[in-house]
Amino acid sequence: MRFTEHLGAHITPEWRKQYIKYEELKDMLYQAKEDAPSPEFASEPDIERFYAKFEEKFFQLCDKELSKVNTFFSEKVAEAMRNFAQLQDEIRQVDSKTVHTVAERLARRRSTVFAKPRLELDKNKSQRQKLADVKLAFSEFYLSLILLQNYQNLNFTGFRKILKKHDKMMETERGTQFRQSRVEAAPFFTNKQIDNVILEVETLYINELEAGNRTRAMNKLRVPPLGAKGTNWTTFRVGLYSGIFIVLMFIVVYAGIGAKDAGIEWRPAVRMYRGMFLVILMIFLLGINTYGWRKSGVNHVLIFELDPRHNLSHEQLLEIALFLAVLWSMSILAFIYCHFVGIPSYANPLILAGFMFLFFINPTRTLYYRARFWLLRILFRILIAPFHPVGFADFWLADQLNSLQTVLLDVEFFLCYYSCEVSWLGDHNCAIQCHTFSYYARVFVACLPAWFRFAQCLRRYHDTKLVFPHLVNAGKYSTTFFVVCFSALAASNKSGVWSRDPLFYMWVLSAFISSCYTLTWDLKMDWGLLSKNTQNNRVLREDIVYPETSYYFAIIEDFFLRFTWTLTVSIGQLGYLEGDILVSILAPLEVFRRFVWNFFRLENEHLNNCGQFRAVRDISIKPDKEVLNPKSMEQMMDDESTIPLMKSKTDTDLFDLSACHMVPRLRVTSNGSAGSCDRSIDDERSLDSRERSLDSRERSLEEVNGDNHNNCNLQHRKVKVTFKGKKTKTEVVESVGKDVEKEAYV
Repeated sequence: MRFTEHLGAHITPEWRKQYIKYEELKDMLYQAKEDAPSPEFASEPDIERFYAKFEEKFFQLCDKELSKVNTFFSEKVAEAMRNFAQLQDEIRQVDSKTVHTVAERLARRRSTVFAKPRLELDKNKSQRQKLADVKLAFSEFYLSLILLQNYQNLNFTGFRKILKKHDKMMETERGTQFRQSRVEAAPFFTNKQIDNVILEVETLYINELEAGNRTRAMNKLRVPPLGAKGTNWTTFRVGLYSGIFIVLMFIVVYAGIGAKDAGIEWRPAVRMYRGMFLVILMIFLLGINTYGWRKSGVNHVLIFELDPRHNLSHEQLLEIALFLAVLWSMSILAFIYCHFVGIPSYANPLILAGFMFLFFINPTRTLYYRARFWLLRILFRILIAPFHPVGFADFWLADQLNSLQTVLLDVEFFLCYYSCEVSWLGDHNCAIQCHTFSYYARVFVACLPAWFRFAQCLRRYHDTKLVFPHLVNAGKYSTTFFVVCFSALAASNKSGVWSRDPLFYMWVLSAFISSCYTLTWDLKMDWGLLSKNTQNNRVLREDIVYPETSYYFAIIEDFFLRFTWTLTVSIGQLGYLEGDILVSILAPLEVFRRFVWNFFRLENEHLNNCGQFRAVRDISIKPDKEVLNPKSMEQMMDDESTIPLMKSKTDTDLFDLSACHMVPRLRVTSNGSAGSCDRSIDDERSLDSRERSLDSRERSLEEVNGDNHNNCNLQHRKVKVTFKGKKTKTEVVESVGKDVEKEAYV
């Protein structure tokens, strides 16, 4: 494998711009060889001047790249050391007995005769939760160290290979001299802190968190290969299920043509099998999404905050989808040939639906249980959206449900059909007519997906107090309520011809407004396109991941598929096509639209993470009730009465105040960058004495800059701080229930 491909396959996507520009340096070498004057037409001094000018330019770029790598590496090392110090402090607070006695308590719980007091049970549960949080924080920190170590190795290999190629092509040794004098002496190569911290983390995790069990500890810490690799058996099963499904589909089509002439009632069967097919199609397309994200370097594992050690690959998703598709097609054949099989016709969709339901809620630790539990947990959080903080995975999955509205309506018909229209005991007297708006359940079900996202937007507004984008986004989903209500009223109105019904025109108007609203939000907010200040990509955005033509295709595709409801108005209302057939055509198109939407929505989120160089999950090990609201933090910083004052005369420092899932830590440095100081106070008595010594001094705070934190919609503020004095002063202010640490070297 060429190093260019190796580099592209193993880089951390969020740090892509911080790696050596190996491809650009290699192109410079080949271009110089092509542009070099020929010895037949140029003198030797001219050739030497050409190469001397080129080498000056080449090594200037190498030096620039070396400085970039050194700067970024030094910043990440300083960040890693601060995080390690914080984790060490947290592990000291974990009761050592908790680690060694968790297994004993679990065993004792099974054998004890007398119930423990409630207070003791709550205390044990709190200790176990604290231990689990610390373990998760250590595993994510260990992953960040491995990524940083990989960053060191890839960049050094890149410099070594490009300088070796330079010497070979230019027939000189200046590349070797540059490598020995500059690269091998650079901090990113000579610094061994990361290697030492990795060993310390492993030792701490083994001895303090896993009671000396090295095998179990390393299984939890071990980082998977950076490039996703499927197993041979998974690939084999994907191919096997694909072949079986294709053959079965030909048989289903042939049998379906004959079943139409046999007088089988097909409308209920279409409504029941359609919803299950859309779910299978969504899983299949999600597998293709996952493959595209991996190939393009979009870190969906980080965006969804999945466990990087245990998550489904694209092959596993395709395997699940194709396996269910085989069962789906076999169930249809059993439905058509029910007389030969000996199973009642409408028992077949019930059996298939029951199997799929049990597959997803299976409580045993089998059949990709981590992925299934993750899905069920996110679905539960969607159901209680107004009462739970909303993450990216929550509203992403809720958006998928908005494209599966037909599935929910088919589930409603499925339950209604088997409750009312199937004669289980021989009597059939149900007053409800299924698949109509004669009762309110269908309207309620149709509004559910939009309500989930509407409630999530309200919760986001409650947490951030930002009218834009959250309340504006909530307004987008509220238009769906009007579309559903007017559609139901127009369908239930039996007064006359639909063309003279005002409710019909209200439905068309509301659908048009909703489509325009959602289309604009897709392009501008979800995908981040239609930027006015782009130089390279017209009407797109400055940074793109996919080929440029794919964006224009997505814009056109999203426009047309957002207005597919016009076919219902034209073809459906005029009676040119059966309503169930039309819905069966339009519903997969909506799933396909969401499939395309997924690519660009995650790309936009990925670019936000790249702007912050965020490559691992932020694990907060403080209780949620202690995390500061960004607005309250702003008010605290603006209110001088909440912070002791201290005058300054000589030094001016900048510190960053950031609140994004992590504990806000204010670190003041003397060189204007956050985080170069690494001192902390553990002794409360030392803290009290220092606070008393600082009470006599004054400090002035002046806001000088504001920046928007794109990843979590929190405020990132820079504050100018000035100090007077000659000694190091450290102060910890405990206000609004949160420790905010500030350090300065003067």
